Amino acid sequence: MADLHALFERAAHEAADFRASLHERPVQAPAGQSVVRSRLAVPLPEGPRDAGEVVEQLIDAAQPGLMSTPGPRYFGFVIGGALPAASAADILAVGWDQCAFNGHLAPAAAAAEDVAGAWLKDLLGLPASAGVGFVTGAQAANTVGLAAARHHLLRQAGWDVERRGLAGAPQIRVLAGAERHATIDRSLRLLGLGSDALAEVAVDAQGAIDTDDLRRVLSTEPTDEAHPSVLCLQAGNVNTGAVDDLRTACTIAREHGTWVHVDGAFGLWAAASAARRHLVDGVELADSWGCDGHKWLNVPYDSGFAFCSRPDVQTAAMSYTASYLTGSGTAPGAADYTAESSRRARGFAVWAALQELGRQGVADLVDRCSDHARRCADALTTAGLEVVNDVVLNQVLVGFGGEGSEADRRTDAVISLIQQDGTCWMGGTTWRGRRLMRIAVSNHLTTAADIDLSVEAVLRAVRSLDD
Repeated sequence: MADLHALFERAAHEAADFRASLHERPVQAPAGQSVVRSRLAVPLPEGPRDAGEVVEQLIDAAQPGLMSTPGPRYFGFVIGGALPAASAADILAVGWDQCAFNGHLAPAAAAAEDVAGAWLKDLLGLPASAGVGFVTGAQAANTVGLAAARHHLLRQAGWDVERRGLAGAPQIRVLAGAERHATIDRSLRLLGLGSDALAEVAVDAQGAIDTDDLRRVLSTEPTDEAHPSVLCLQAGNVNTGAVDDLRTACTIAREHGTWVHVDGAFGLWAAASAARRHLVDGVELADSWGCDGHKWLNVPYDSGFAFCSRPDVQTAAMSYTASYLTGSGTAPGAADYTAESSRRARGFAVWAALQELGRQGVADLVDRCSDHARRCADALTTAGLEVVNDVVLNQVLVGFGGEGSEADRRTDAVISLIQQDGTCWMGGTTWRGRRLMRIAVSNHLTTAADIDLSVEAVLRAVRSLDD
């Protein structure tokens, strides 16, 4: 049997070396997927191998394909680099190998979720009585929230959807802004509601929902127990960072007996900041919320939160029982708030991150990233580039001049040069029919100096293309 101390220490040492090098190493991985695959595609051995040799082989093969996404100058997806305490806690979670099904199977894992969940509700301005499930990310969180809505609305209409399914059930109408995140549509597919259930609501110039149009759309059809409806709001437009007028929209929805779900993958964290809390004013009036931990909380991937104002509805929609599952069917356990049973113990890393940061540290993280986004936008504007969105949180959209397909090709060319340069990493997006560069600042390591270096890299790419 392998020496576990030596094996785990080797893995931890390698991980720490990688993280320590993030400030200096290029953000773009030196090798692409095909190269790394060729290094990993060795014959499957006929028998067991030494664990230490396997780990060394994995390190050697994978190294060229590692992106510096945890580093301070990765601005592609809205993701943060995991905090030191959160990373160490996740290493412990893997080593402890707990199955976070419930408190009978994993007392420590369930307790960590209980405590961290209460802290999260406090920071995000959600009701203390809300249920919380630790899920994989915003997709799972949105699915749980909409499953709870489906259960509640159809139960009010006298329909047991868990027993009878959807065939013959009252049709649920789903209202959402025209610039909702695509995970809302996929959740509707997964839940059998279908994309035809969507009634689009107009949005403003920044992608936030138009509350006047919301009133209009809600009034076009009856909204009562026989005609149930769900409104999906957004805290943090994936392109602009815009936040819907939650208070007004929730008030309108309540007038029509409509369930409100808030997709707050990253924007919900504005509630932790005194300077930006106004952006999510009224968030507590909703019925369910989704949020990511591996975005602005900077915990390792595979971390999201599904909140519901009615815990009994959340567990009724998500839980199941079986005779062999000790503790199932009694008091709700951790997995009863999610769609997963054999779950990793995600709560340890969240608990550690919140302890490492504290209340003020979370607020500072949100404010610092948002200020960095503003700094970046101002510098690019001063240099003659076009910032097309109002920078209210951590998102910046950049155009490089011109119109039509030629301008789109130029934007993609600039982005490619930036990525190849290695100083930083930005991605592209299509917004309002136009290709733009999207910058998302979400990492606790990012400094003003990193922003300045990144701006220089962008301008260097523009000059290179023009020469």
